[in-house]
Amino acid sequence: MSHSTKKLMLPAAALLLLSPMALASGGGGKTLWELFQTTGPVGWMMVLLSMGGTALVIEHFVNLRREKLAPTPLIQDLQALIDEEQYDEAVELCDQEGGYISNLIGAALRMRLAGYEQMISSLEEAANEEAFRLQSKISYLSLVGNTGPLLGLLGTVTGMISAFQKIEQMKAPTPADLAVGVYESLVNTTLGLFIGIVFLTIYFVYKNKVTKMCLSMNLQAVDLLKHLAMHKADH
Repeated sequence: MSHSTKKLMLPAAALLLLSPMALASGGGGKTLWELFQTTGPVGWMMVLLSMGGTALVIEHFVNLRREKLAPTPLIQDLQALIDEEQYDEAVELCDQEGGYISNLIGAALRMRLAGYEQMISSLEEAANEEAFRLQSKISYLSLVGNTGPLLGLLGTVTGMISAFQKIEQMKAPTPADLAVGVYESLVNTTLGLFIGIVFLTIYFVYKNKVTKMCLSMNLQAVDLLKHLAMHKADH
């Protein structure tokens, strides 16, 4: 497992390990399941949110890799076609393969008759579009991370409402009577904060990874076209 892979897996491991510890630390004699039951509907909403966020993490882990976006065999084939000045075949290959690097090279080669500078300009436009698409894709992790604490706050409010209803309904409520509402508030808050911490951490890890990959692939795309720059200079 690579170093970058380990970094991406650490936040997910933290969610699995720290959440039960956090709940248990405030739970006294209650089990984790009993604590979760106090969260009410908001708790299940956070479970669904976490499942959606976890699915996104897995999907990004599988697809947001250099070998997926710029496969080495594709780079080699494009380099060979460009060196042999088979530009139409290179464009056709880009259209067939799709993906980040293919879209950049395809956009540039379509403008080859307009000059090298226009090719690079077209490549930059395609790069901005592809980078925006990738950043938008991972932004849903940020949405999950920001929604978690808000749901926790919602659970806090509903728990306090439940506690005050008990106070209103009973002449002399005991701490035990108010415990359910208090538990609902605190456990929801804890879960919401952990969702926020974990998924926002994962989001910023992926954001930095995508930024670095995009810069690297942009430079690689320009390097693939250096034959055309030399060819233009010779003429």
